[in-house]
Amino acid sequence: MRITKSFVDKVEIPRPKPDQTSTQDFYRDEAIPGFGLRVTSGGAKSFIVEKRVNGRVKRITLGRYGNLTVEQARTEAMKILGKVATGGDPIAEKRERYARSVSLLQVFNDYLKTRKDLKESTINDYTKIMQTSFEDWLQKPIAEITKDMVERKHRDLGKRSEARANNSMRVLRALINHAMSKYEDAKGNPIMLFNPVDRLSQTRAWYKVERRKNLLRPSQLKPWYEATLQLNNETTRDYLHFLLFTGLRKTEGAQLRWENVDFDEKTFTIPDTKNGESHTLPFSDFIEQILKRRHEQMESFFVFPSESSSGYIQDPRKAIIKVCELSGVEFRLHDLRRTFITIAESRDIPAYALKRLLNHKDKADVTSGYIISDVNRLKEPMQKITDFLTLSINLK
Repeated sequence: MRITKSFVDKVEIPRPKPDQTSTQDFYRDEAIPGFGLRVTSGGAKSFIVEKRVNGRVKRITLGRYGNLTVEQARTEAMKILGKVATGGDPIAEKRERYARSVSLLQVFNDYLKTRKDLKESTINDYTKIMQTSFEDWLQKPIAEITKDMVERKHRDLGKRSEARANNSMRVLRALINHAMSKYEDAKGNPIMLFNPVDRLSQTRAWYKVERRKNLLRPSQLKPWYEATLQLNNETTRDYLHFLLFTGLRKTEGAQLRWENVDFDEKTFTIPDTKNGESHTLPFSDFIEQILKRRHEQMESFFVFPSESSSGYIQDPRKAIIKVCELSGVEFRLHDLRRTFITIAESRDIPAYALKRLLNHKDKADVTSGYIISDVNRLKEPMQKITDFLTLSINLK
């Protein structure tokens, strides 16, 4: 048959069989082999081209009737068939055009969908970087990002924060690596043959940012603790104490649930940690007091609940500022973990017990892989650290 406007207007809509949810019919044009019409049970009428390319029959949808006239579809079909006749692959070319148009924002969203192992805090950090460091690049095709652009952006970001500049470029490097592995040109090659962020390594342009080494010194523990007692929010106060006396990372402590607290065994477990392994620690007497008091006042399945969208404490910034003002001690939440680590090392706690307390994982340390650490063996080291803290604070 010859596909004409009259034919398309009158063609019947197919009805699915009782065991089908949908169906479709195909009509081939006799004048242009490969040109056709697809009609679905939903009423959609679309023009198509079918042709064998590289030994396989491939189908290309030209567009819907209404958006395209019959004559426009016929003209477009002739162009595509002409390309195939000369050895081209229209489907691969279309895929390449799309790949080269994919924006940085699209790659970022796809990266988040693909990387199912990313923690909520990591996703939040990455999102903030995209919104602040790459706001002007979000709609830019990722294939158009060059080495010179990366170098200039890194330098500009470094004027405000060298650490933030480095972190932003690490995120960008991960996104481009993702794009290189997923998006291809018509020949199956990556749309980007190199990662432009590598320029920073080749030219040694990365900023040298020293890791923070802040912690609470023994002389600062008492004024810091007394300042926390003046906080009106008891949950926030207990949260700060809990981090100091356990050495947990801020998110690990904040996300602790009552279902993971065992008062019979006197242990608590963090199932989702930075290294991916669950982390069980014993109570010390001070930790037990905090948890018992909080359990008596339980109002959520989180030990440290809040009215945030997540349901747990996320950013007690106001409380931290107030404690700093009252005590004269400047600190961040991670400083409490450094304090715990420093005290643990000063108490001559065995290296493997210390690693277990901190849930540190060293792939190069083969020996530790053969040591099964019973949580009961951590009770004495945990109490030693608590005793030092309580003595410094003058609680004993």
